[in-house]
Amino acid sequence: MRKKSYEIDMCNGALFPKILLFSVPLMISSILQLLFNAADMVVVGRFAGSTALAAVGANASLINLLTNLFIGFSVGANVMVARFCGARKERAMSETVHSAIVLSLVCGVGLMIFGIIVAPQILVIMGTPADVLSQAVLYIRIYFAGMPVILLYNFGSSILRAVGDTQRPLYYLFAAGIINIILNLIFVIGFHLGVAGVALATVISQVISAGLIFRCMMRMEGGCRVEWKKLAMKKDKVIQIVRIGLPAGLQGTVFSLSNVLIQSSVNSFGSVAMAGNTAASNIEGFIYMAMNAYHQTALSFTSQNFGAGKWKRIGKVMLECLGMVTCVGLVMGWAAYLLGHQLLGIYSSDPKVIEVGILRLSVICTTYCLCGIMDVLVGALRGMGYAVMPMIVSLLGACGFRILWIFTIFQEYRSLRSLYISYPVSWALTAAVHLICYFGIRKKQAALVFASQSRNKGTENF
Repeated sequence: MRKKSYEIDMCNGALFPKILLFSVPLMISSILQLLFNAADMVVVGRFAGSTALAAVGANASLINLLTNLFIGFSVGANVMVARFCGARKERAMSETVHSAIVLSLVCGVGLMIFGIIVAPQILVIMGTPADVLSQAVLYIRIYFAGMPVILLYNFGSSILRAVGDTQRPLYYLFAAGIINIILNLIFVIGFHLGVAGVALATVISQVISAGLIFRCMMRMEGGCRVEWKKLAMKKDKVIQIVRIGLPAGLQGTVFSLSNVLIQSSVNSFGSVAMAGNTAASNIEGFIYMAMNAYHQTALSFTSQNFGAGKWKRIGKVMLECLGMVTCVGLVMGWAAYLLGHQLLGIYSSDPKVIEVGILRLSVICTTYCLCGIMDVLVGALRGMGYAVMPMIVSLLGACGFRILWIFTIFQEYRSLRSLYISYPVSWALTAAVHLICYFGIRKKQAALVFASQSRNKGTENF
């Protein structure tokens, strides 16, 4: 199968330049996406007030809670497409692509209905303050109306990443993001729509980015090409996608559940703390998404090399991704903390809001590389087909630990600082266990390859 100009051959040649070629556009895409989201926050904070800013921020953890399960399925699609690409199985690859596209739309419609009906009640349960609740409900209902195209974009870009194409999603995201900013200014400043204007601008921009991704896939050649007549869910492919994606989605959902509990704890400190927490979280998002590019890199490169049976290369992929994500996390994390007053001042001019934001940045950003290390290890494990193990480790090591922390340490030392410390401690513990699991799996694979070599002397050395 001939590689197209936008695709990267992950199974041959030097790894470092290819990892850079893959990860940098993905990193830029992620940062751009957050810049456009930050534009939402800045516009609503500056021109609609701190209450509107808190309303948008109050939805973040809830949106992640409800969407992560289904976005996890896109991880399954990525792994399967990459594996079939590495093994040069175009028919299986095509069936997986078409099944994933249909699955994204079906899940999107179901999530849209659920979110519009149920999400407002969850906001009440979370203890969202009365002065924020009505605007938060309006925002989340408009946002979930666009869920089918949001999932379509996530699945489509995940499929393109599986074959090494991170450039075209960057171009499409940039075009849609510029439109998002323009619509923010028109809806919020021009028509005074407040949080409704921000939500509408977000949904419209997602429609554009999803449309561009889908159009791209209809014009591609090979196994990733989408054809209307082939759009159907093949039972075996859907099962494979769900088998890998469901644990990833459940992990993301429970992670979000722990974040919802933390958000509820933040809510108890009032709207000023909510606004400062929201602004700091938005800044942290840039670092997280930059590091997450290496999680995606480890996932795609490991999956393709696993499909091609190149075991030595899998270890090299993990080591190089760990080195890169540590550097990115340290540099960006400390830069965000040291420039915290200036960055937070973009979101709000209230000194009390900035004070809360600085507190969060001082704890989380300075240790954020631990989160990146944890995610790269998860990507490597999933790329080798181990979906349940990293889920269990993450649920117990990160989510379970944070929930336990909230009901023990936080209750004893009730402050925002004690709440935030739960993050770096949970990252370190979980990363350590993931590393032990990785070496255990590699040892098992080495034994299997050695046994295979004994039967067939022509097999490549591990």
